[in-house]
Amino acid sequence: MAVAAALAMLQRPWTTVSSGDLISLFTDPFHVVMVMTLLGAGAVMQWRACRARDVYLVEYGCFLGEPRHRIPFAMAREHARQLTHLVDDESARFMVRLYEKSGIGEETSVPDSYRYIPPDSGVDASREEAELVIFSAVDKAFARSRGGVNPSDIDALVFTCSFTTLTPEFADVIVNRYKLRPDVRSVNLSGMGCSGALICVGLARNLLRVAAPGTHVLIVATELLSSLLYTGTKREMLVPNVLFRMGAAAMIMSNSPERARFRLGPIVRTLTAAQDMDYRCAFQEEDEQGITGINLSKDLPVAAANALKSHIIAFGPAVLPVSELLRVAFSFFRHKVLGMEGKVYRPAFRKAFQHFCIHPGGRRVLFEVQKGLGLSDGDMEASHMTLHRFGNMASSSLLYELAYIEAKGRMGKGDRVCMISFSPGIDCSSVVWECVKPPAEPDNGPWAGCIHRYPVQLLIKK
Repeated sequence: MAVAAALAMLQRPWTTVSSGDLISLFTDPFHVVMVMTLLGAGAVMQWRACRARDVYLVEYGCFLGEPRHRIPFAMAREHARQLTHLVDDESARFMVRLYEKSGIGEETSVPDSYRYIPPDSGVDASREEAELVIFSAVDKAFARSRGGVNPSDIDALVFTCSFTTLTPEFADVIVNRYKLRPDVRSVNLSGMGCSGALICVGLARNLLRVAAPGTHVLIVATELLSSLLYTGTKREMLVPNVLFRMGAAAMIMSNSPERARFRLGPIVRTLTAAQDMDYRCAFQEEDEQGITGINLSKDLPVAAANALKSHIIAFGPAVLPVSELLRVAFSFFRHKVLGMEGKVYRPAFRKAFQHFCIHPGGRRVLFEVQKGLGLSDGDMEASHMTLHRFGNMASSSLLYELAYIEAKGRMGKGDRVCMISFSPGIDCSSVVWECVKPPAEPDNGPWAGCIHRYPVQLLIKK
């Protein structure tokens, strides 16, 4: 009777259980033992069901362009001059000058559609580019798992591409190519900008925390250039033509530690779109001639720096050691409460992380982030070298930076990696990874064949 009563009580809301109901169970020692055992087992089951599962990065892969995709500076300059029937001479010279100061090197990649005069911005060109970069990145992610994860193991798919959409959607293209299971859950995100990959990581984490053990999520991030080329004369809208390059990255995530490479830590996302300057600093619109492009205003580096300050307020408490938090609190007390003069203490994020992957949105943005976080030139090496070797590949760029750190042999077990990215809004996202298992045999990923030449000396001023 006591067992039946205890089972019935476990099925009732705890707010309806009275003290009299509990006392009625304790009629003899045997009943006490049985009831306590059942209640304890129920509590353990409830705790295991409600607790957040750890989430892991199993493997990742990045697209690497072929020699035919390479666009050295001389070719870019000649190409700009050949577009004078679309853009005027002054606009062509402006792009050349911007390229010279951009920090971008001689080996970045562009799609075949860029090589036509005029460039091909049709649907077929976008689909051809998408299949090239997406399939390459996903193939490499599966290959690097060394048979640990196969397409049939994927339970959910999250895809992000900001400015280009096709029908069927890109997630369906991946499902068709890799013959994913009929019950796979797919999400197609657009408009997320350069934070898209980190936003996808946050979504995948939420899915994996409530999924059954052993669940796998495939994330694919890219930005297609074929439909992005701006052929007008507005300078702010010509900047993306110079900075953006072809790239894609794929990540396999799981809630099982088996074969995991990295453990996912805190994820923080802040949005400053309520501020008009931030909202308009990266804006897709038409110019006076009706030509569509992305307007990157001159306020972007300042807006990004201000957004970073707001982000640090939310990000710092989640990642900084207690000693740094106490120093920040003491500095705040001195200046705000006691009214004492002197510099406000800036937390040392270098004490919380061994590696930093900052989105290479442009050299000015990188310098602003370096100053805001108090990072050294060495901390920013992966970001600057990725910008030099590959250009700005939107949200996939951060995985190229992670690959750079691993290709240099700097990743060790227990190392923490901080990823920070910005996107229109301004949306500032950060993700923390902890290395569980460094690569046993580094294949150098997208840096194969060139990692021995890096880092290079960049002759640019801060």
